[in-house]
Amino acid sequence: MIEKLVWIGFIGVLAGIFYLSGDGFYRYPCMDPANADTLQCKPPICSATRTCPSDLTGGANYVTQ
Repeated sequence: MIEKLVWIGFIGVLAGIFYLSGDGFYRYPCMDPANADTLQCKPPICSATRTCPSDLTGGANYVTQ
């Protein structure tokens, strides 16, 4: 019985995290399309750390407005 309650609690916490995260989590700031135009996501700054959007997405280009 206790094991079932622990699993239900775990699933509830996990569902809460996904609900509160909204758009989701990004491992690197430059993976977020909203940050693609920031200074830290433009070469040569991002080239040094290999965190440019093209490096993180395998070459996919973001369409910015």
